Amino acid sequence: MKRLRVTHVVLVLLCLMYFITYLDRVNVSTAAAGFAKDFSLNKTQIGLVFSAFAYPYLVFQIIGGWISDRFGARRTLIACGIVWASATVLTGMAGGLTSMLLARILLGFGEGATFPAATTAMSRWVPKGKRGYAQGITHAAARIGNAVAPAVIVLIMTTYGWRASFYVCAAISFLWVALWALTFTEFPKDHPRVTAPELDSLPPPPISASGVPWRRLFKRMTPVTIVYFCYGWTLWLFLSWIPQYFLHSQHLDLKQSALFASGVFFAGVLGDTLGGIVTDRILKRSGDLQRARSSMVSVCMFLSMLSLVPLMFTHTQGMSLLLLSSGFFFSEMTIGPMWAVPMDIAPDHSGTASGIMNSGSALAAIVSPVVAGYLIDRTGNWQLPFVGSMVLMGVGVLLAYRMRPDRKFE
Repeated sequence: MKRLRVTHVVLVLLCLMYFITYLDRVNVSTAAAGFAKDFSLNKTQIGLVFSAFAYPYLVFQIIGGWISDRFGARRTLIACGIVWASATVLTGMAGGLTSMLLARILLGFGEGATFPAATTAMSRWVPKGKRGYAQGITHAAARIGNAVAPAVIVLIMTTYGWRASFYVCAAISFLWVALWALTFTEFPKDHPRVTAPELDSLPPPPISASGVPWRRLFKRMTPVTIVYFCYGWTLWLFLSWIPQYFLHSQHLDLKQSALFASGVFFAGVLGDTLGGIVTDRILKRSGDLQRARSSMVSVCMFLSMLSLVPLMFTHTQGMSLLLLSSGFFFSEMTIGPMWAVPMDIAPDHSGTASGIMNSGSALAAIVSPVVAGYLIDRTGNWQLPFVGSMVLMGVGVLLAYRMRPDRKFE
């Protein structure tokens, strides 16, 4: 029987982490049907719960990226995992709006450094020509977490109550921390099972990131960060409100709304996977990073925007499902090329660079759910929040060409 390569084991572990973090992150949007009733919360307050974790998450993007570059992905992700798992337990123990907000803020502290740290690990454990695929497949695992969460959380809620759903997620998180600590080594050469052919396929160890040229790196990553904010607005609108959209706008029951939401999120799984494959294939055939990353992001954002436009004019269940799924699919196809860009631009500071980029999405996570909740409370129109997605996707279409992944940061 052929032995599984160590590089594949590392990628599987990272996929599991992405799956778990998004399961922990979005279970609250489905559980809201339970705790909102118990705590008597309106839509704006629910939006605050959705976005609370994003405040420390935003702060720790850049700090966490620097920490992972400086001290390694192994120790960073062990510490992160313990914190986010503990926060998930405390969410299940919440007794009202204040304690729920505090638990979600702690979750943001725990998860803030996870994706930049994972990018640091990938920069050492993934061949250069497979970076888009690695980022696409790990984010696809995150979208599987999105797709699975509504159905699983509803099943647990209807049997044991909404609090039990957080305890189950916390147990899975603690288990992953143990697996990561026992399996991962910071550098491939230190792993006892790595083979010589695997080492030859991997990039050389990066230089120390202790002297990060912060001002120049911020300036270089600014266009990338803005584009990722445009993407992140749609992402967090979908993750926070899609289960509630089908429950209230389409007047479905809890189980039906979970099924419809899972269908939308599963389209994201396909988009993430395909996006990673396509960007690497374009790069292999053309050797042109600008075409493989920037052009692909621009085209996919345009198609996502185009998919959402008819949502303003048709409100049937089937068409809403189709349009939202299409919009999310093309939006998620940008993930593979976008997360490869920090490694293309600044391979020696990939954790820090990806943290700067992901701060755009973290900022969107703060604003998007609350704005959506406010609009719904004031107007009762569940389609109105998607107008913001269409506008920002249009901005991203134009700005994507300013990212210039073909110009390496020196």
